[in-house]
Amino acid sequence: MGPLHGIRVVEFAGIGPGPMAAMLLADLGASVIRLDRPAAAEAAAQGSRPHMSAGRPVMGADLKSEEGRSAARELVEAADVVLEGFRPGVMERRGLGPDTCLDLNPRLVYARMTGWGQDGPLSPVAGHDMNYISLNGALHSVGRREGPPVPPVNLLGDFGGGTMFVVTGILGALVERQTSGRGQVVDAAMVDGSALLMSMVYEDRERGAWSDERGTNYLDTGAPWYDVYECSDGRHVSVGCIEPQFYAAFLDGLGLSGADLPDQWDEENWPVLRERFAAVLATRTRDAWAEIFGGTEACVQPILSMAEAPDHPHVQARGSVVRKDGRLYPGPAPRFDRTPGRATRDPDFPEPSLAETLAAWGLDAGAS
Repeated sequence: MGPLHGIRVVEFAGIGPGPMAAMLLADLGASVIRLDRPAAAEAAAQGSRPHMSAGRPVMGADLKSEEGRSAARELVEAADVVLEGFRPGVMERRGLGPDTCLDLNPRLVYARMTGWGQDGPLSPVAGHDMNYISLNGALHSVGRREGPPVPPVNLLGDFGGGTMFVVTGILGALVERQTSGRGQVVDAAMVDGSALLMSMVYEDRERGAWSDERGTNYLDTGAPWYDVYECSDGRHVSVGCIEPQFYAAFLDGLGLSGADLPDQWDEENWPVLRERFAAVLATRTRDAWAEIFGGTEACVQPILSMAEAPDHPHVQARGSVVRKDGRLYPGPAPRFDRTPGRATRDPDFPEPSLAETLAAWGLDAGAS
């Protein structure tokens, strides 16, 4: 039933990190109602859903109307968590800000998911993932030497710095509520979360072990033994043999002798090592190298496409990415031994109806 069974969440519909946070909470067993515009609720009822909104019923409400705001307040009174991702001030103007909601429900955890946070000079300004990671050193650090920064899809700002930290905040506030009996406001900002993800890099920089020059460090493709390489078929492998025993296994798989090469940590000769590694790795296909390094401790793996990923034996055994009824979707994470979560993206997931969920919350299903 999931470790969050019994927790009720009102999700004010948004995009990106907010819906993913609601999805994770639902995967963990929470009962989530997505509150959206009436037209979006009708579309959802007909099977047309936005990103990461599967597995939870959608209730239509026009928050610009008193009727819609009244319906939202009724949900808030019955909920444990409110999750919203609007710019600062939007919920207050709708009469659904944290002060109002906590007056209605003092035990409520009111989670606010934004890019810039609830205060600061940029708090009212629009932005997207790579804007938020532009100001904290994160985006500057991703890319090759003498090349431009490379946006890491929207994993670092939206989902790493956003979703994971708002979920952490929600869970922390729910635990604290067990002692105090009181809810509180969680201010989760992608600019903050993605900065915190850079903690190790900032520490290395303070110790003189990391340079602001992109692509020159041991984890940013600067080191030849922590990089990706093209194989003879145009596909790639990842090489991450940092520790000496793993590096030795890597050289052994390549058929190279450490005695004939510069020292692993001799940065001046990293170009020499890179050239040798690239030349050898280009002689075989990706899958041939995967077979050679399979079962070794060389820290070499084939780089798979999303279409290929579900067929890898380890991914398949774990259910990390699932192919079912022609669909691909990631499995639930993390895993629990007594109260396993569920993948709400599974085509067979028994999504509760809105009426059933409202009734379970002790609310009038006819009001929906």
